[in-house]
Amino acid sequence: MMPKVLVSDKLSETAVQIFRDRGIEVDFEPDLGKDKDALAAKVGDYDGLAIRSATKVTEKILNAATNLKVVARAGIGTDNVDKVAASKKGVIVMNTPFGNMITTAEHAIAMMFAVARQIPEASASTHAGKWEKSKFMGVELTNKVLGVIGAGNIGGIVCDRARGLKMKVIAYDPFLSTEKADKMGVEKVELDELLERAEFITLHVPLTDQTRNILSAENLAKTKKGVRIINCARGGLVDEEALAELLKSSHVAGAAFDVFAEEPAKENALFNLPNVVCTPHLGAATTEAQENVALQVAEQMSDYLLTGAVTNALNMPSVTAEEAKVMGPWIKLADHLGSFAGQMTEEPIKAINILYDGCASDMNLDALNCAVVAGIMKKANPDVNLVSAPVIAKERGIKISTTSQDKAGAFDGYIRVTVITDDRERSIGGTVFSDGKPRFIQIKGINIDAEVGRHMLYTTNNDVPGIIGALGQTMGANGVNIANFTLGRSDVGKDAIALLYLDDAPNADVLHQLKTTGLFASVHPLEFDM
Repeated sequence: MMPKVLVSDKLSETAVQIFRDRGIEVDFEPDLGKDKDALAAKVGDYDGLAIRSATKVTEKILNAATNLKVVARAGIGTDNVDKVAASKKGVIVMNTPFGNMITTAEHAIAMMFAVARQIPEASASTHAGKWEKSKFMGVELTNKVLGVIGAGNIGGIVCDRARGLKMKVIAYDPFLSTEKADKMGVEKVELDELLERAEFITLHVPLTDQTRNILSAENLAKTKKGVRIINCARGGLVDEEALAELLKSSHVAGAAFDVFAEEPAKENALFNLPNVVCTPHLGAATTEAQENVALQVAEQMSDYLLTGAVTNALNMPSVTAEEAKVMGPWIKLADHLGSFAGQMTEEPIKAINILYDGCASDMNLDALNCAVVAGIMKKANPDVNLVSAPVIAKERGIKISTTSQDKAGAFDGYIRVTVITDDRERSIGGTVFSDGKPRFIQIKGINIDAEVGRHMLYTTNNDVPGIIGALGQTMGANGVNIANFTLGRSDVGKDAIALLYLDDAPNADVLHQLKTTGLFASVHPLEFDM
């Protein structure tokens, strides 16, 4: 069926047309996001939900969204989406971090100029008919030390623009390497050094547990006297009350804020203080940025719903359209391997070890890991998917580890999954043949070559005569057709296995008859999503 998308906030008509041009049914209701009850009543009909900031995607909305596969935010911030609840429901959460990078960075630079030259106050004074030329003495940006907290996408652009203004740029970012800093032409420093040296400080980090209140009262007290602070990133990064007191004491010479701890900000400790510039979250508010993020969100959602490509997801690994084409069979294989191990495992799982060999080791391993874990978790939770599986595994305390190696055998590449419990380890390996079909190639260390089917039967036994006859006779007597039959053994007279691909699932009578022969150590029916 044609995927359906609901646009519940104001979005460019061009973006809406992209959905239609890509063959996706779209309902454009730009005011629906403001009515949470109406949204909850309607959202269950859709595969995708495109939003801006007005729509609040709460746990209640997600519980009502029975068919929802993806929520995409036109913009960077996703504070209005319950990402934990979305992950548990298996809903991908996307944003568009690149569409408004330049716009937000330019706004930060503009705010820096505004607070350096007291432009808003000077403008208001002049409009009022005053001519207070001597009152608004400013400072130059040239040769000033700019401290950038967060040198990622937007922060990096700010660094570049600031260097163009002949500022001396120092940056604090735990993820910034010395090599990258050198290429950017900035000096990498620790936070305390930045606070001590910077004459201007600008923030460009997301709001997380690590960054919340990064400019606390304690850290603000460490800043250089006369510093000016700019925040165009997220509210909650700065202790606004503490900053207000330092502004009043003139320790901080000025501040420029586009974002606030509580928004809409009708009241704030920074309001009405001298040399404080405030704007109503305008960082992304340009015609170009609004159009860019809208087009990006439409393309990203369409790609995912039509091809499985995942871009800018916040709760699962990204998979490009090109990767999706190549990795599709390998993701299916990873799911089958996990499903096999999960169906065979009755006791609590402690750890999952995944080995990638040859060409498989060069793929997007994060996505493959998610597929393996999802396959394993299906037995306990049939609704699990690539998004929710890692969350469920983490909640259960399951440790997941991966190993990559160069081609080490006859196959160009393969995946081996090992599930560890208190009592045993169980491992299964597989590969993808040139026809794009996944194959099981090793179970319990025994080499096989088994095509994967929806209905399968797995047995273990000692390597003795009569196994093939018992399996064939029992299936025939019960009207179960064998589509494919694979045997394997560790050595003559030792452990052996059989894997049957059946046209129909074997019923309880079939399983009972096989068990009562006394030939089999174990008999396990298996089901795989095809």
